[in-house]
Amino acid sequence: MRCIYTIGLWFFTVGIRLAALFGHDKARLMVRGWRQPAAATWTPGGEVAWFHAASLGEFEQARPVLEEYRRRHPACRVVLTFFSPSGYEVRHGYTGADAVLYLPPDLPGTVRRFLDTYRPTVAFFVKYEFWYNYLDALRRRSVPVYFFSVILRPGQYLFRPYGRWFLRQLKRCTRHIFVQNDESLALLRTHGFENCTLAGDTRFDRVHQIAQAAASVDVVERFLAGHTGDVLVCGSTWPPDEELLARLQLPDTKIILAPHVITEDHLRQIEHLFPDSIRYSQLSGETSETGKTGTVLVIDNIGLLSKIYRYATVAYIGGGFGVGIHNILEAVTFAKPVLFGPNHRKFQEALDILACGGGFSHHDVSTLQDNLMPLLGGTEAYKRASRACTAYMERNLGVTEKILSVVEK
Repeated sequence: MRCIYTIGLWFFTVGIRLAALFGHDKARLMVRGWRQPAAATWTPGGEVAWFHAASLGEFEQARPVLEEYRRRHPACRVVLTFFSPSGYEVRHGYTGADAVLYLPPDLPGTVRRFLDTYRPTVAFFVKYEFWYNYLDALRRRSVPVYFFSVILRPGQYLFRPYGRWFLRQLKRCTRHIFVQNDESLALLRTHGFENCTLAGDTRFDRVHQIAQAAASVDVVERFLAGHTGDVLVCGSTWPPDEELLARLQLPDTKIILAPHVITEDHLRQIEHLFPDSIRYSQLSGETSETGKTGTVLVIDNIGLLSKIYRYATVAYIGGGFGVGIHNILEAVTFAKPVLFGPNHRKFQEALDILACGGGFSHHDVSTLQDNLMPLLGGTEAYKRASRACTAYMERNLGVTEKILSVVEK
């Protein structure tokens, strides 16, 4: 089975290289990243912690553990790898790691060269980044491997007949697995795993850190200056979300809209839907005397959304009419009730926040309007939902400590 797995990875790698030749941007960035030479200043020796995250979202899950581990082990050096350009290209300058790079393909030769260069003494993987040649090589080198923020479902390949080899590899190569929910724990226990613990999702710790450190955003405050009504912050929206939002009837409400994709074409589509809108970049270039703020502020840059949720009365989380909703916890940590579309069932935090009354799901503009209106105007319904968000966050903090208390044993 290992041979089949490795051959499959080889074909995948060749496919990425061919896509890069034909101009696929993401593939081109990955191939360029694979060619990065080993860090010229890297010398082997000492304690080295390797953290691997697939993309930017998984990096945010890794960050509380990475930074706390480094705080407790100041002599330890950290290697951080990404699979996807959406992680590396945004965080390649992250100063919390001594080396940041793309994960080389999971093929025996590249695995050996990577481990010979960086020589990790402990390895951490986020969620289900199961790369079996890396795992086996780490086992052979007696490097303890930990997975955290793992969430599993019965339909995943691990639990199908053809997944037995992968499950055996995971069992014998991993020191401990920290899962997000009871279902994941039960699945592992049913398949003979003893080295697993229910710890929760490290994103709770991360978004709490962000909320504690969040500074004011001058442009947003200028946009809201003098406004005494409600504010709907719409994060990581896609065109289906925006089309619904444009049809809402919202008296005395300003909208801050942060689209997931900020290409010029998409921004123009948003401006067509919302004629009374202004871009963040335009407002930041104006003087406060102009007063040209509109009723919709379109965020046309990256990295502000987690700070902007603090200004919301209610938050709308995009993606629910596509592959799935984006991060709701960035809003929940500010005690903001959240609204999102129907494709949320694979997200434990969405199911939880619906159950406790801090979130509401819709499938069309009518249900969106019905969910939103009772939350505007400082109503008792809003206060109940806000208190539910606060209680939910408080119940789920402390995941980093749970993980490291086991690791350090």
